[in-house]
Amino acid sequence: MNEYAQKIRRELHRNPEIGFDLPKTLATLRRELDEVGVEYTEKFGKSGIVATINPEKSHFTIGIRADMDALPILEKNDVPYKSQCDGKMHACGHDAHTAIALATLKELNEMRDEISCRVKFIFQPAEEYAPSGAKLMAEDGVMKDIDVIVALHVEPSIDAGKVGVISGYRNATSDGFTLTFRGKSAHVAEQQHGTDAIMMAVRAYTDLEFVIAKEISAREPIIFNVGSIHGGVANNVICDECSMFCTLRTHTDETAEYVLNKVKKICEAIAETAGGSFEYEHKKHYPVVYNDPTVTELIRAAAAAVVGEENVIESRRGMGGEDFSYFANEKPGTMFHLGIRSEERGIVHKLHTDLFDLEEEALDVGVKIFKKFVLDNMK
Repeated sequence: MNEYAQKIRRELHRNPEIGFDLPKTLATLRRELDEVGVEYTEKFGKSGIVATINPEKSHFTIGIRADMDALPILEKNDVPYKSQCDGKMHACGHDAHTAIALATLKELNEMRDEISCRVKFIFQPAEEYAPSGAKLMAEDGVMKDIDVIVALHVEPSIDAGKVGVISGYRNATSDGFTLTFRGKSAHVAEQQHGTDAIMMAVRAYTDLEFVIAKEISAREPIIFNVGSIHGGVANNVICDECSMFCTLRTHTDETAEYVLNKVKKICEAIAETAGGSFEYEHKKHYPVVYNDPTVTELIRAAAAAVVGEENVIESRRGMGGEDFSYFANEKPGTMFHLGIRSEERGIVHKLHTDLFDLEEEALDVGVKIFKKFVLDNMK
């Protein structure tokens, strides 16, 4: 067990924060970085920290990325480190990502004179939030002097002590958008004087499901989901505004573009027919993460040295969204899966659920893989 990583992970887990609003998380990072004497900056993006080991060794730089934000979920686990913030929870393992990165930084800093390159740790906000924290940091030039970048994501379908790797495209595009229908309010007893926004939203939902079912090839992976719908103030009043917050996941930009154009056309037609209006707001876009084959093989080798060849498995391309793509689009990079499952301890729940937890023995595996990758590839 890596006791330092466990301590940091539990501190962060008790104090989850969302999006860019991360005062306690950033205070923890500053405290730990100040204690070990590693220089850092907060000039990239918003609510992010970049810490650097061996800043003077600028001929070659390895980047290690960790996301920090939590989710608006009420935790149901009965554990000593349970979230102390009602309605907020580290249900995606970003507390572990940050703790692993900090523990790696601490160990590498202790041997910095033996390391022949520069190592930058990107602690990133708002992976679960729009706009993307990675996008803002990339736009501010955080990748300019980084030559290669690596990251991990905890994975509850893989047993602790095992690691999953995949070369090439590893996930899906991710688009978040809001559809807002506006009508006209009226008393329900005189509904002919009103224009029902809820009716428009319901019709749009049904029509869009038909597009996915009938106009997209069954061979093309795609997910369309309405995650929230809000409208109306009373049971006897015709609703004059109704909004739907949606996500779209696909494996190709072409499919995403086709569906999003269809969404706009269908909703505009529905609003026009009903005598109302429609507004489309695109809130989030994450490109697909591409795992560079060369860097992937190097991380595979580092993982095999830590857990053994037999415990390095091939991951499957999924439908998740991940803004690590904004970093990996600029420089060669890869993201691997860190197994955290333990059936014996009942740690089997999926990401983004209120019972999610992780086998903390896996934290040390993540630290050792990052450390091994740096030491093997620093030249």
